[in-house]
Amino acid sequence: MGVVRTALLMGFLLWFSLLANGLNLWPMPASVGYGSGILYLSNNFQLRTEGSKYSDDSRILSDAFLRMVDLVRVAHVIDGIVPSSAVLDGLHVRIFSEDDKLNFGTDETYKLSIPASGEETYAQIEAQTVYGALHALETFSQLCYFNFTSKIIELHSAPWKIIDQPRFPYRGLMIDTSRHYLPLAVIKKVIDTMSYVKLNVLHWHIVDRESFPLEMPSYPNLWNGAYSYSERYTTADALEIVLYAQRRGINVLAEIDVPGHTRSWGLGYPSLWPSFNCREPLDVSNEFTFQVLDGILSDFSKVFKFKFVHLGGDEVNTTCWTVTPHIKNWLKKNGMKESDAYRYFVLRAQKIASSHGYEFINWEETFNDFGKQLSPKTVVHNWLGRGVAEKVVDAGLRCIVSNQDKWYLDHLDATWEGFYLNEPLENITKPEQQKLVLGGEVCMWGETADASDIEQTIWPRAAAAAERLWTPTWKLATDPKVVAPRLAHFRCLLNKRGVAAAPLFAPGRGTPPFTGSCIQQ
Repeated sequence: MGVVRTALLMGFLLWFSLLANGLNLWPMPASVGYGSGILYLSNNFQLRTEGSKYSDDSRILSDAFLRMVDLVRVAHVIDGIVPSSAVLDGLHVRIFSEDDKLNFGTDETYKLSIPASGEETYAQIEAQTVYGALHALETFSQLCYFNFTSKIIELHSAPWKIIDQPRFPYRGLMIDTSRHYLPLAVIKKVIDTMSYVKLNVLHWHIVDRESFPLEMPSYPNLWNGAYSYSERYTTADALEIVLYAQRRGINVLAEIDVPGHTRSWGLGYPSLWPSFNCREPLDVSNEFTFQVLDGILSDFSKVFKFKFVHLGGDEVNTTCWTVTPHIKNWLKKNGMKESDAYRYFVLRAQKIASSHGYEFINWEETFNDFGKQLSPKTVVHNWLGRGVAEKVVDAGLRCIVSNQDKWYLDHLDATWEGFYLNEPLENITKPEQQKLVLGGEVCMWGETADASDIEQTIWPRAAAAAERLWTPTWKLATDPKVVAPRLAHFRCLLNKRGVAAAPLFAPGRGTPPFTGSCIQQ
C-alpha cells in the first residue's frame, strides 16, 4: 500500500503541476510565444490557401486538415453555440514550394501564428513544403480543447507564435513483421501515431529467419516462407503503406537483412541454404544467392522510394560456411577465411543496392568488423551499446543511433526516462562530426509484440525519444521529472485519439497500477 500511496501522491502532484502550466505541446517546438486569451473554433472551421505556391492536387494538405479537425473533436458531439466574438474561423496555409516529393532531408520547418481575440479570424501557417505544414497542423491540434460545459472547441493562451524545425533529419521507429505478422490496419495506426510526435521514418524490418511475408515478383517463391497463406503482404500492400506514410510526412525504410537472419528464404528456394541441415547464413559461394538479392532490391526500388535501404548484416554466425564441404572448398579456392567471406558478402550486397539507386544502412557489426573497408556511402546503425557513434563519425561515416540499452522498445524494463535522456551526440563535439549523426531510431522488435500489444509497447516511450530527436538541445530537460507532466498529458491525449498508450508510471507495456485519472497513471 505504501508504494500505491506514493504513486498516487506523485500523480496528484503532476496533475497540479500540469494545471499550472498550459504549455502541453509534444514534442516541444523550437520557439514558442503565447498569451492568455481564449479563442473559440468556428463550427465551420475552414482551410484557406491563397498565396500558396503548392497546388495540393494530391490533396495531401486538405486531407491532413480534415484529419486534424477530427482529432480536435476527439469524437465528441460539437453542438454548442459558438460566441459571436473571439471566433477562429480557420487556418490560412501558405506553402512556398510546389513540390511534394518526400525523401531524406525534405524541409520540415514551419511557422504557426494564432491571433489574439478580436484580431484576425484566421490562424496563419507558413512552411517551405507541405510536410512542414503537416507538422504545423499537428501542433495546432494539440492547442485545442473540448469544453464539456459549452460543448464547443476552445483554444487557450492566445495569441501564439511558434517557429519550429527538427533537430535531426532522421527520426525513426522500427517495426518487425517477421517475428509476428502485423495487419495493415495496425501498421497504418502506428504511422498515424508517429505523425503525432513528428517521427519521420518507419523502418520496416520486413523479413527475418522466422518468416518471409512479402511478395517478391522477381522470385515469387520467397513468400513461401510466410507463417501462413494469409499472413502476407502483396506488392500492392507494401506500396499502399509507402503512400499512406508519405501522405503523413513519413518515409518508409525497407530492410532486407543479409547474409544472416535468412533461414525463411530457403523455404521457397532451398539452394539458398548452405545445406538442408545448415540453413543460414545464405550460401556465399552460390551466384544464385546474389541473383536473388539483386531481384529483391530491384523489386524494392519500384516500391520503396526512400533514399536508403537497410541491408542488415548483423549477428552473422559463419559456422555453416566452414562445415559445408562445397562452401569450404570455395573459401579455400578463393583464399578466404569465413571473416573474409562475410566482408565479401556485405560489400557485394552494397554494390547491388547501389546499382538500384540506393544508399545503404548496415547494422554496426559491419563497422566493428570491417571499419573503413566499408563503402564510404555506408550509414552505420548503432545498436549494441554506447560509444560506437563517436568511432563511426571519427572514421568519416554517417551514423544512426539505436543503442539497445535505451532505445529498444522490446526491453520492457527500459523506462521512458531513459528514452528521453538518451543523447545521440554523446561525446561528439566537433560540428563536422555531429552532422554525420543523421539522428536516431527506437526499435520495436517483434518477438513478444503483435497486433494485441504493439501500441502499448511503443507508446509513450517512443514519444519520449521523439522529443529528444526533434527539440533543440537547449530546450530539452536534464531532469525527466520536469517533462513528466507534459508527457503524461500527451499520453492521455493519445488515449483520447484511440491509441493504446501505456501508463507513464508503469514499465514498458504496463497496466494502470490503481484506479484514478489518466493523468495519474
